[in-house]
Amino acid sequence: MRENLCKMVTHINALNPNPDEKSPEYIMYDALLTDEMVDLVLQMELRTPKYIDELAKILNKPLDYTAKLVDEMVHLGIIEYHTDDDGVDRVQVPIFVPGSFELTAMDYSRTDQYPQLAYAFPQYIQGLTKNFAKYFPMGTGLVRALPVQQAIENDSKKVELEEVSYWVEKYAPSISLAPCECRHTRRMNGEIGHDLEGEWCIQLGYFSESCIRSGKARRITKEECYDILKKAEELGYVHQVTNVDGPDKSVFICNCHWSSCMALRTSWYCNTPDMVRSNYESGVDKDKCVACGQCVEVCPQNAVKLGQKICEKETVEIKKAVIPGNPEYSEKNWRPDLITERDYVVPETGTAPCKTECPAHVAVQGYINLAAQGKYQDALELIKKENPLPAVCGSICNRRCEDSCTRGDVDEPVAIDEIKKFIAEQDLNAETRFVPKKKFDEGKKIAVVGSGPAGLSCAYYLSVLGHQVTVFEKEKKLGGMLTLGIPSFRLEKDIVEAEIEILRELGVKFVTGAEVGKYVTLDELRTAGYDGFYLAIGAQGGRKLGIDGEDAQGVISGIDFLKQVNTGDSVSLSGKTIVIGGGNVAVDVARTAIRTGASTVELYGLEDRGDMPASEEEVQETIEEGIGINNGWGPKRILAENGKVTGIELMRCLSTIDPETGRFNPEYDLADTITVTCDNVLVAIGQSIEWGNLLTDSRVETNQNLTAKTVPITEAVTFQQAVAAGLEPEVVTFATPFEVYQTAEPDVFVGGDVYTGPKFAIDAIAAGKEAAESLHRFVWKGHSLVLGRERRNLHYLDKANADLSSYDKMPRQRPVINEAKANTFGDTRMTLTEAQVVKEAARCLGCGAASVDGNICIGCGLCTTRCKFDAITLEKKYDAWGLTYEELLGAVGKIMSGEGN
Repeated sequence: MRENLCKMVTHINALNPNPDEKSPEYIMYDALLTDEMVDLVLQMELRTPKYIDELAKILNKPLDYTAKLVDEMVHLGIIEYHTDDDGVDRVQVPIFVPGSFELTAMDYSRTDQYPQLAYAFPQYIQGLTKNFAKYFPMGTGLVRALPVQQAIENDSKKVELEEVSYWVEKYAPSISLAPCECRHTRRMNGEIGHDLEGEWCIQLGYFSESCIRSGKARRITKEECYDILKKAEELGYVHQVTNVDGPDKSVFICNCHWSSCMALRTSWYCNTPDMVRSNYESGVDKDKCVACGQCVEVCPQNAVKLGQKICEKETVEIKKAVIPGNPEYSEKNWRPDLITERDYVVPETGTAPCKTECPAHVAVQGYINLAAQGKYQDALELIKKENPLPAVCGSICNRRCEDSCTRGDVDEPVAIDEIKKFIAEQDLNAETRFVPKKKFDEGKKIAVVGSGPAGLSCAYYLSVLGHQVTVFEKEKKLGGMLTLGIPSFRLEKDIVEAEIEILRELGVKFVTGAEVGKYVTLDELRTAGYDGFYLAIGAQGGRKLGIDGEDAQGVISGIDFLKQVNTGDSVSLSGKTIVIGGGNVAVDVARTAIRTGASTVELYGLEDRGDMPASEEEVQETIEEGIGINNGWGPKRILAENGKVTGIELMRCLSTIDPETGRFNPEYDLADTITVTCDNVLVAIGQSIEWGNLLTDSRVETNQNLTAKTVPITEAVTFQQAVAAGLEPEVVTFATPFEVYQTAEPDVFVGGDVYTGPKFAIDAIAAGKEAAESLHRFVWKGHSLVLGRERRNLHYLDKANADLSSYDKMPRQRPVINEAKANTFGDTRMTLTEAQVVKEAARCLGCGAASVDGNICIGCGLCTTRCKFDAITLEKKYDAWGLTYEELLGAVGKIMSGEGN
């Protein structure tokens, strides 16, 4: 162990009086500094500029030798230039953090050469947090959050120090920009998540000039600086300034993501927000709030969560975080798992059922409110944060949001889907459609296989994240089962085409008639430069009955029948047609059969009328078209003469679910049968997955039903560079596995029906977005698939405790039926009028609202940048200001000694 290096560690970091060779500071500089450099640092006063000739005398070396040595040390980061007002060179020893550690880590080539540096930086922050964070007085952390300026510009209590423009104007033109060392070291350790590396660190004043001179940063103009600050706010990055030179001096402005920033971790890891908080705190006007959740997702502290605002029969107490200053505060109040286990809703209350039950967690309450105000573009933008195919879902969604709607406990659920359909009509017009801005300016090549809802959703969000996406579709038409499996009277094809056109505007490329595995292989696509793959081929095949006579002429797969009709093939039925099945596909097949020439159509299904998988709305429409619904019958055998269908024998179904296992296992009365004559039998009892040669020579595994297997993540190994330092990596184990849709082939991800089996379009859309997040992280090497990721662990309010007695009943608005399209392939369901939308929106009870835990809010103001309703604002709560480093040591020491007494 180098004794002089240990002394130097204490010299630049008074908070480490007893360092050893395992100390992060020691690990960092052992690889970089010669003994001569260490000894020179020990002979310099901390934070006191020295002229080069003074140092030459101390070293007893020639001036040119000393100048060269000093310049090398500046490049290494242990000291910095602090030129005087006449332009004469001086240098000084900064403190460790913020200071020499950042200066050293700013040089990516050096951290790449010495990977132990990437371990030492976050490890030091971790130790500082655990050992000292609770002792820092409010407002005295080493760095401190700056509120978003727009959030406080009209506040009469603000002072100019709290506005980011103050710092820019004060130090211009000595402003520079450098790559973020936090993000780089996090990536080297496998700890960075969604966020990307890039130039986000803004240096100020003499520090800027030193960084420019040593090649660590580049000079930028004020205008460029403001553009970067604006972009940072758009991406949800917190502005922070250094806070060790008193309240009116800073050497840099950080623009940090909560999951990767070293400083922000000091505030949430040990639940010590005073380390970084501004003088402001967020507050919510619940009358204006619509629980859209945008503030929740951007909050760096998880201080904002979704709660509820329905009157309660019994008041539920919401617990506040326990932080230093509370006698109960201890290590048990730390939040090390926040990096993977953020709460989306207030645990004690839950939130709006509509957002909770929607598989994509669309901000239903929010877009209804915007639609009522006539802000249709804003409403569409809000929807498409979670669902890029709103017009499609407006026609075919199974409406789980409405099934859970609290209004349904008063009279009828709000017509949520009809309002969404009205809003989504904007997407059908090129002049009014919403095309999002790209989030990042760089990306990788990613292939999506399949253009159904999962594939389109994944492609959309990957493109928004800046990636170059190509969708490969084996059919000649795009849209997957949206185009081929759903009849036009349920989903008109111009709607699908309009939604796909938006993806084209985003830059997504489409290749049709290209079956991957036949047209091109995954390995060939890898060779062509694709870094990741999303397999979303759906469940595009039909299922056989497995009974005698099934091969007779006139027995047709319902899926194949719909494909033929939807691709424009000439399809004509004649005579009596029997449809076997009870789900939505079966009723679609039955209604299509009547439109293609069948004289009569009868549907036979296993389930009782109330247990049919098909939606009640579709069943009713089927009955209205003269199609018979026959419940409780299963096929026994198909009758044929001369190879052609003549009838079908059915047997009574007693039950469909095994009461012991809860699984589908029909039981029949074989003695109770009927025979029905017919000319056609259309089989719609489910869908199957057809992989073809897609998985040939692949490690992707499938289940017995041919759905793809994934490999849920159960733990994350962080601090990967610890090995280089001779230390053991830290292992984070998750309470429940993370499903990231990754297969045993690491660059292959799956989703939609090919993973879950047949489900609804909205389920596939939600899965596609999650897979896009996984692929985005995967293709950027070193990014964790789970750290900093939302689990979306929503639950809704306790309806039994909701007081709904004061609400009057209001009739639900219903769309007009276009009788001219009856019994055609046109959709008879028209859209609500604008007046109807306003009336229907007024029926929404507004169940949810955001809730802020003021104990842990750091007053960054990012929440205010996301709110379209002016519902969340900043209010000045404190009047605390930073100290000099020397004053801070005294203040911390006083608190520590008081605790000891």
